[in-house]
Amino acid sequence: MRFIVGIGNPGRKYEKTRHNAGFMFLDQFASLHSLKFTPSKYEYYQAEGSLEGNPFLLIKPVTYVNLSGNAVFDLLNEFNGSPEDMLVVYDEINLEPGKYKVKLKGSDGGHNGISSIIYSIESENFTGCV
Repeated sequence: MRFIVGIGNPGRKYEKTRHNAGFMFLDQFASLHSLKFTPSKYEYYQAEGSLEGNPFLLIKPVTYVNLSGNAVFDLLNEFNGSPEDMLVVYDEINLEPGKYKVKLKGSDGGHNGISSIIYSIESENFTGCV
């Protein structure tokens, strides 16, 4: 199974902010594929789907961005997943709106949410999309 994690901040106050780029991406993706998010027993909402026979799980942590690693740690343990099976979608302050890039692995680049994930799972071996 593949995991797509969109990070952002919970609550209406942050809904349309740049920090919620991950949430906005997942909401749009879920809508296009008629998927609904449901609460999990951990600190995230999830939506399960499949494309061309390949199962995936969309994940929206319910923590603030800086604590995203807690949800990712629980996710990988619950599904016996590895960082290599995960794509993390997040904002990048140095990238102009509407532009994106994909990082196959690497440092947090100063992003506190990515730092939290790296610290929690003790790995930088996941794909990032900013």
